[in-house]
Amino acid sequence: MSEQTIPIQTRIQLGPLILKNPVTVASGTFGYGAEFMPFFNIGILGGIVVKGIHPDPRSGHPQPRLVETASGMLNCIGLQNVGVDAFIRDKLPLFDKLDTACIVNINGNSIDEYVSVAEKLTATQQVDALEINVSCPNVSQGGIVFGIDPVMTEKVTRAVRERTHLPLIVKLSPNVTDITAPARAAMNGGADVLSLINTLVGMAIDPIRRRPILSNITGGLSGPAIKPIALRCVWQVHRAVPLPIIGMGGISTGLDAIEFMLAGAAAISVGTANFVDPCAAQRILDEMVDYCRENAVTDIRTLTGALEIDHL
Repeated sequence: MSEQTIPIQTRIQLGPLILKNPVTVASGTFGYGAEFMPFFNIGILGGIVVKGIHPDPRSGHPQPRLVETASGMLNCIGLQNVGVDAFIRDKLPLFDKLDTACIVNINGNSIDEYVSVAEKLTATQQVDALEINVSCPNVSQGGIVFGIDPVMTEKVTRAVRERTHLPLIVKLSPNVTDITAPARAAMNGGADVLSLINTLVGMAIDPIRRRPILSNITGGLSGPAIKPIALRCVWQVHRAVPLPIIGMGGISTGLDAIEFMLAGAAAISVGTANFVDPCAAQRILDEMVDYCRENAVTDIRTLTGALEIDHL
């Protein structure tokens, strides 16, 4: 049997969620899915995490809200979205035609808002899992971000867990001193899976105008520049919490993705690379399979946490 015909087992399991391969796309970088259909068969992906959904439509921040940085990108989109009702009516039917998992990122400015969105999505037939974005401010608690306070992370996770039977993913922010604390809080609240990392807070300045470039002054930094931080976070959480991890943060190649799996991720998510190459996710999946063939890996699941460290 030639190297090219060696079958590779790509099916993975994230708690109760089964994906046909470990490649997903990050929320906010792939629209609602249909936007990328002209470029490749998006049904080949293990899962699609759609744009974050609120209870009501949001227009986001004014322009400018994207700026390229060294090896990365800053954004302050402001979670622009059509709202949960329009999403269910106009966007979700696409997944009736796709052989891939539909994962919906949910947002809210209070626990009640998260629960409201979760309940409506749970009542549909197309949604396979929910991803809680805990990087939103809790307006009822003075604007503190849910994901920065482990107590609030656990509360919002538990509230959603009690109102949905769907697999529950919690997306962690790296803008904390110890990322294992919110990871444990999410687990205690009933999360099935963790996804990390979300963007880091950064800013860009126009030195000629002496003004911030982004309309919101600060924004979320993503892309290859954050990959070393993301890898460290995945490795730390994998050692601290016994939940499957979707790793993300600067993945541009198949080898990047393999690094995340070795650090402890069971699946990966492609984000900023989608802006550079709309076929990036397809290419990364192909490159991961090529890596497996070239390195005698017949089951991709065996790569998770397989990092070899002599002194630990």
